[in-house]
Amino acid sequence: MPSLLSIIELGGYPNLLPLYQRLGFSVEVVNSQRKARSALKKRMPDVIVAEYIFQSDFRDRTSNLETLMAVLQRHPEVKVIVFYLPEQAEKLALLEARFPLFAKIAFPVTADRVEAVLRLAAVTSLN
Repeated sequence: MPSLLSIIELGGYPNLLPLYQRLGFSVEVVNSQRKARSALKKRMPDVIVAEYIFQSDFRDRTSNLETLMAVLQRHPEVKVIVFYLPEQAEKLALLEARFPLFAKIAFPVTADRVEAVLRLAAVTSLN
């Protein structure tokens, strides 16, 4: 059974847990990057779904995802799907220039859009 780590820090989109389960994922949900990194030490998921949060007040990074993505550099097989605010697209592009993302979904996030991306992730895992 494929595994999915859902990192919900702010939310603002539908509860996607039923969708993840219907698609056959074993799901772990955490509410912070710290808890996500702890989860990764126990089990490396097939897919990570996370929110991109630009934060200019960080001293050594520009968003909530840099540390997570640095950890994932050693695990290129993990597919990262990011939800982002359209007005932060340029900042997200800078992150993506350094770290590969499987997919980006702009707000408003819908279950249909997430399902389409997860189905694509499943197909590419088979290849």
